[in-house]
Amino acid sequence: MHNVDVHGASIPALGFGTFELDNPDARRMVKAALDIGYRHIDTAQIYKNEQAVGQGIADSGVPRDDIFLTTKVWINRFNQAELAASVFASLQRLGTDYVDLLLLHWPNPRVPLAETIAAINQVQRDGLARHIGISNFTTGLISEAVRLSEVPLVTNQVEYHPLLNQDKVLDCLRAQGMSLTAYSPLAQGEVFSDPVLQRIAQSHDKHAGQVALRWLVQQDGVIAIPRTSNAEHAQANFEVFDFELSADDMQAINQLTRQNRRTINPDGLAPDWD
Repeated sequence: MHNVDVHGASIPALGFGTFELDNPDARRMVKAALDIGYRHIDTAQIYKNEQAVGQGIADSGVPRDDIFLTTKVWINRFNQAELAASVFASLQRLGTDYVDLLLLHWPNPRVPLAETIAAINQVQRDGLARHIGISNFTTGLISEAVRLSEVPLVTNQVEYHPLLNQDKVLDCLRAQGMSLTAYSPLAQGEVFSDPVLQRIAQSHDKHAGQVALRWLVQQDGVIAIPRTSNAEHAQANFEVFDFELSADDMQAINQLTRQNRRTINPDGLAPDWD
């Protein structure tokens, strides 16, 4: 396991995501992930499983300070009056005094970005979040958010996997000294049937999903947060630090991104992607 160090944050390069995990599964799998060795857990207000995530952390017995915990503010709480209150509520559900990283979940053009950034800055200054960032922001929005924020933004969490090109977003983030956190890093399972990934996996005695995750974390400043409800799959996803992809492997996978197969693109939420 290695960490991505950015603006004072040290973020484990492989995290465990909890999107679409109901409460029993979230509690069970967070404990299982921590037992396996994950130390980065990702949730969100809209997932409706923060309490279960907190219970899973408590069940694990892993000290809170050893865990990098992320949650995300939902778009209906982006105004100055409600953002901090929503974070207090998240902390109560999670059973902690702070999160390591607080993100704005999607862009919300109905609330001025300056207002939302000012509110999340205040939350960080008040100690409720050690670090702050954004999610699903385009290059234009990244630049605007950075300009508006007095506190450094450490990441932009977006869909990223070998079947989707994010070069423009990556270049923008690197220019700002930020990281990219990749959700849906296995393209909702689509990577497993790709013949190029299968061929590379065979040469390393791995499977295609492990190769996809390795390709992500082997890139400068990229973090991956795979989600699964199966503890054996979580274990397999974690086993990506005992091999390295060659330059030829990386280039072959880079070519796959031209397919631009986006799996998460909700109407009414998604911006005009780069």
